[in-house]
Amino acid sequence: MDIARQPYAVKWLILGILIGLAAGASALTFYLMLRLTTYIFLNLLVGYEQPEPIGLGGSLMYAPRIERPWLIPVSTVIGAVIVAYLAREFRESRAGLDAVIEAYHDRRRPFSNPVLHGFINVVLSTITIGSGGSAGPEAPTGNFGGSLSHFIAKRLGLDEEDKALAMIVGMGAALGAIFKAPIGGALLAAELPYRRDLEVRALYPALVASLVAYAIFCLVTGFKPYLGQVMMSTPTASIPLYVVLGFVDGAVAIIYIKSLDGVRRLFSELGVNDVVRTAIGGLIIGLIGLATPQVLGAGEGWMDLAIYARLSAFSSQVIPLIILLALLPLIKIISTSITLGSGEVGGVFAPGLVIGTFTGLDMGLLFHSLYPALTPSVAPFVVVSSLAMLGAASNAPLAVMVMLLEMTSNYQILPEAVIASAIAYLMTTWRFTVFKAQRINKRHARHE
Repeated sequence: MDIARQPYAVKWLILGILIGLAAGASALTFYLMLRLTTYIFLNLLVGYEQPEPIGLGGSLMYAPRIERPWLIPVSTVIGAVIVAYLAREFRESRAGLDAVIEAYHDRRRPFSNPVLHGFINVVLSTITIGSGGSAGPEAPTGNFGGSLSHFIAKRLGLDEEDKALAMIVGMGAALGAIFKAPIGGALLAAELPYRRDLEVRALYPALVASLVAYAIFCLVTGFKPYLGQVMMSTPTASIPLYVVLGFVDGAVAIIYIKSLDGVRRLFSELGVNDVVRTAIGGLIIGLIGLATPQVLGAGEGWMDLAIYARLSAFSSQVIPLIILLALLPLIKIISTSITLGSGEVGGVFAPGLVIGTFTGLDMGLLFHSLYPALTPSVAPFVVVSSLAMLGAASNAPLAVMVMLLEMTSNYQILPEAVIASAIAYLMTTWRFTVFKAQRINKRHARHE
């Protein structure tokens, strides 16, 4: 059967299933490899068991324990050096989701050898995160899913438009699978290419592909929501507090974006070779991790602990708890910027969720102390802050909002989420984004 000649609905149903299989495989590959590298570096070497999201086997009874904390810098430096040496041979594999977005707009394949470089991206990223670098799983997973999807479309003889569309569909499906948020993943495929527009053509195939990828990933990891079933509601009178939260998240998103750009420029001006530069970044991250182990790795496991205000899990050998909580958003921003700016490989998406989480925890605790009747729980502020901050930083507020609500399996805070997200998004949409390859809108993209 010549798929290219089939009607739109039939063609993209078949392609969506094939892309979903590839995206699900890419998500599982990353997940299993990350567990292996984390076990080798942080568990065996350092003796540090990080918290996991409830949907991936985590527990709210987590108690922090690091047997050999002095080896944290050793772990991060070893990981950085390995990544730097491997990346010399596969330079394209340093690219994040921007590589897929740029390739989509230019109607070309994302890498010179899409499958190989997509897989190498996964390897480098799992070493980065598994050794303690602050980066996210979405970039390598999305790259690999997009690369495999482009390869499938090419093998089936599709034209350049369809190959490009298949690529962002595969990217969104892989993201939806890794976060157990298939609808959010489908929306990401449509929202990420533009700052103020949607690629509507991607919605149908992306939804098919995301559901297939989600099913494959969850057959191995379980169908429990990523952050578990979070029960929360908020008093109507607390709406003004979410307006304030929206402005705070917009400001944090701008700081995050500027920090990523500024630190990357700073490392590029050091005048040393790639290996030394990346090793310096790894050493700094290791030293930061000695004082604040909460910033090591992607950090999604801290989200559940923040939602349920398990403050006993947030501890430091050198920093008092109240100061630690106040500084965590900034320290996570700095550690992510150093990890990626020095040359290690990973995404900015998951760290953005965690930065929003730490910001929401701080604001929720502040509001609770000032207005306890309006803030019976910090949980809504943590979740809303996560989606508002990342939605603003990525210029994908709708997708991120749906994704977070799927991850918590709770839609009761939708009004508050819309308010905070809209305010934060309006603060960034005209000038700021973590994805530099995004075009302003379709008309702007066509006239480039």
